[in-house]
Amino acid sequence: MLPFFSTPPRPQTPEEREEALKRARAVMAETDRVLIGAGAGLSTAAGINYGGQRFQETFPSFIKRYGMTDMYTAGFYPFPTEEDRWAYWAHHATVNNLGLEAQPLYEEIYEWARTRDYFVITTNADMQFFKAGFDPERIFATQGDYAHIQCITGQHGIREDAELFARIEEDTDHGKRTRITDASLVPTCDVCGAPMNMHLRVDDSFVQTDDWYAAEKRYREFVSEIPEKKTLLLELGVGWNTPVWIRMPFERIAKQTGSPLIRMNYDSAEVDGSIKSGIAIEGDIAQTFPVISGEEPLAS
Repeated sequence: MLPFFSTPPRPQTPEEREEALKRARAVMAETDRVLIGAGAGLSTAAGINYGGQRFQETFPSFIKRYGMTDMYTAGFYPFPTEEDRWAYWAHHATVNNLGLEAQPLYEEIYEWARTRDYFVITTNADMQFFKAGFDPERIFATQGDYAHIQCITGQHGIREDAELFARIEEDTDHGKRTRITDASLVPTCDVCGAPMNMHLRVDDSFVQTDDWYAAEKRYREFVSEIPEKKTLLLELGVGWNTPVWIRMPFERIAKQTGSPLIRMNYDSAEVDGSIKSGIAIEGDIAQTFPVISGEEPLAS
């Protein structure tokens, strides 16, 4: 969604888009240091779509029982029991992370970035950057991931969920059934016995672990060096859902340091007009990234 004070931007014309691709390609070619910011739009472009045919093919039983329309809104569904809730989340985590290999688009981005001094900040929970080969010490995943669960109170740390979710998937025949039959598989907190949640930032109970704070520190250190080290801000698929993590900070950094900002998004790619170094590119990132990275030619 757009901020309440904004009017919908005018769609980019083909001529504007072609000029932006040329400018971005030139900037990318001379870049040796890059801060990558990635949102949900990047994973959608990579094929990890939370709706449409992919959702219909992977969650037919849940759709039939609950009338769900997509995986994002399904995450807020008021499930009647814990057996129902964890049947859903085990399948969701498997479909979008635990059972999913690195997608080609993420691997393409890594191939371009790996020879450069890079850092990644992402709000995505699918761990695609980790799977594609990016150094874990150079990734700050601000919103958690699908590979961990936490106490619902937010007071007792996190724990890995892969083994448990594999057992739940076996119990539900890989999501064909929408309720766990073995109640002992329902996770509870090892400390207080309270119910568990996914380790995702949905409210103030989100657990920011020591590893989270260490990653945040490394991110801030990387950013602090931007005034002295020419750095490209490469923003991929970041919309207006949680702009405070990437979209707004990237614009602020670009204004303060004059760093080039390439913003790629299917839509809403506009850049504040006061940022002269800003380049907005609308359209499918999977199609446009190979062009600006030099892997594919510009249209003649």
